[in-house]
Amino acid sequence: MEKRLLKTEPLEGKFMLGAIEAGGTKFVCAVGDNLGNITEKIQIPTTVPNETMQQVIEFFKRFEIEAIGIGSFGPIDIDQESKTYGTITSTPKTAWRNYPIVEAMRNAFHVPVGFNTDVNAAALGEATFGAAKGLDSCLYITVGTGIGAGAVIQGKLLQGLSHPEMGHILLRRHPDDPYQGKCPYHHDCLEGLAAGPAIEDRWGEKGINLVERQEVWDLEGYYIAQALMQYILILSPKKIILGGGVMNQKQVFASIYKHLEGLISGYVTLPELSSYIVNPGLGDRAGIIGSLLLAEQALQDKTQRES
Repeated sequence: MEKRLLKTEPLEGKFMLGAIEAGGTKFVCAVGDNLGNITEKIQIPTTVPNETMQQVIEFFKRFEIEAIGIGSFGPIDIDQESKTYGTITSTPKTAWRNYPIVEAMRNAFHVPVGFNTDVNAAALGEATFGAAKGLDSCLYITVGTGIGAGAVIQGKLLQGLSHPEMGHILLRRHPDDPYQGKCPYHHDCLEGLAAGPAIEDRWGEKGINLVERQEVWDLEGYYIAQALMQYILILSPKKIILGGGVMNQKQVFASIYKHLEGLISGYVTLPELSSYIVNPGLGDRAGIIGSLLLAEQALQDKTQRES
């Protein structure tokens, strides 16, 4: 049995697990096992909690699941000692603020529930089965409707006072960029300048319709490279994985590499950037497979407590 980036060794045998990748636009729900195999998967629109969660619960009621893992959009409370553990907190999606998603799933199924951010779940999936398999550190960043990042450091998900919120770091503005930023909290943070809605707001069209406009992707790479420089200097990850809808525009990688080389300016030695900064090895399954691993961890924790 392979070693996992979890608190304990994996449980022997296969277990039927539920996984939820709770995103700002859709919930991906899946049933699978602790080896990363998915049996069945559906997508449910993220509307309001009563509507979305009813469909989520109906899906899982068809299966005899032994634990559930949730990788959720944030911010969320992942401090198990907190009175509000398991809630989605100060999200811009106002209908979901202070929603107790862990409690809702525990009440519906009476099984252990693992809980973390969607990007931490994706980082865990990539470190276990994907582009960072075999490494004890990696950084997973999603650039889509929002920007978030999860990190595995020395074999553990990074967590301190709370979970990382790397999408909201402040950057140097490009001197030719007059755009004021889209983030409702910070305006011109990384997410406010480089997430999908910011691209559309700045240029007047969705990124998918701007493929041939090199200036769009050069500016995008300029901002992402600044963020990566900071993450590299602080966390020194052994692999950086860039996912999310915006990163499906492959042309942005060349811009990132160019600007990052200029910013680092030889100060630290990096591997070949094309093999160091990559797309997810698991594709769009990184988050849901990572959520299966969160379910496995919750089942492990229960087994330990009962032994």
